[in-house]
This record gives sequence, structure tokens and C-alpha cells, in this order.
Amino acid sequence: MKAYQLVIFDWDGTLMDSIAKIIRCMQLTALRCGQPVPSDAQVGDIIGISLRPAIARLFNLRCDETVTELVATYKTIFVEQDAEPYPLFAGAPALLDALTANGRQLAVATGKARRGLDRAWRNTNTGGYFIASRTACEAQSKPSSDMLEQLLAETGVQVNDAVMIGDTTYDMQMAEQLGMDRIGVTYGVHDAIRLEQHRPVALVNSIEQLQHYLLA
Repeated sequence: MKAYQLVIFDWDGTLMDSIAKIIRCMQLTALRCGQPVPSDAQVGDIIGISLRPAIARLFNLRCDETVTELVATYKTIFVEQDAEPYPLFAGAPALLDALTANGRQLAVATGKARRGLDRAWRNTNTGGYFIASRTACEAQSKPSSDMLEQLLAETGVQVNDAVMIGDTTYDMQMAEQLGMDRIGVTYGVHDAIRLEQHRPVALVNSIEQLQHYLLA
């Protein structure tokens, strides 16, 4: 397989097993703010987008004031629910160790806020693996390619030497716009049929398969 110099990961649903928490927090937000409670599938469909446009889309809102209220409430609830930090997927630490030992550079492109990513890194002791990252605070929301363009500029890596790994069509779309190779993981939010529409170089069903593909 191609030995990518830069391996860029999405976070939620790709490295961290946090999808259930995100869904629960969004549903609690709806209850607290008097909005219709979305289904698990409806929330899953917007995971990966930056929070503000995700909430506006999920609740079909055009009122900035209401969106602002929901965003603030979601952030509060998410922190309230953070008493027991959510774990990385089984095998993720070993994958990061193996990639680093093999001389690969690692980065993160996530729809999380900077504060949320930093908290997740502290809770999992993984921040030291990554040479660069972009969050919703620093770039346009997925599926814009802005996060990836910034990461390439910061690291000096050419697009053909990088790969984007994620569990949503938004991850696939932003890489596709740049002509960057992309790998879809099917254990997160979006299924293989949706991911395949964006022509990933591979689809994997587990962290172990991902490690085999990247280091075979």
C-alpha cells in the first residue's frame, strides 16, 4: 500500500467511540430548549459538521438567536455528561503507536471545538501523537476542504502524500474536493453505501483493518 507521509484523522466516530454520547446530548438539548427531539439517525446524519451549522440543519432553523441558544445548551450538557470520558475505539492507541514508529506524521481534522478536542486529548493522553490539527474554531465546516488545505500548508506535505480517514460522507467529500486519497471507516456514523459514493481508496470495518491497510 502507499506509504502516506501525513495521515489525517477525523476524531468522533473514527478514533473516539463518542457517537452515542453526541446523540444523547443533542436529544437532551432539544428537550431542554423545547425543540422536537430528533431520532438517533437524524442526529447521526449531522455528526461531523461544525456545531452551529449542524444544529441549524438538524432543527431546520433560520433564527440565529435560537441557534445560539441551542449551541450554548448543547455545550453545557456535553460538559455535564463528561463525568466519565469516552474511550478511544479498541486498537486506536496501538494504531497511533505503530504509525508513529513507522515515521508517519499524524494530524486531526474535526468538527469539534478546540476546547473539546484538547479535553479529549487530555482524557486519552493522545495529544502528543499529532503534529497538527484543525477544529471548527479555526476553519470552515466540513465538507469544505479548508481544514485539509490548512493542514497541508502547515505541514508542507503535498496532497498526493496525504490521506484523510473518517466515518462520514463529510470527511470523504472534503478530501475528494482536493483530490486527496481517503479511507472510510464503517464502524462510525455513515454506512459503507454512503461512504462508497465518494470513491475512497479503501473501506475498513475496524481499527485493525485500518492499521493493516496503512502499514501492509
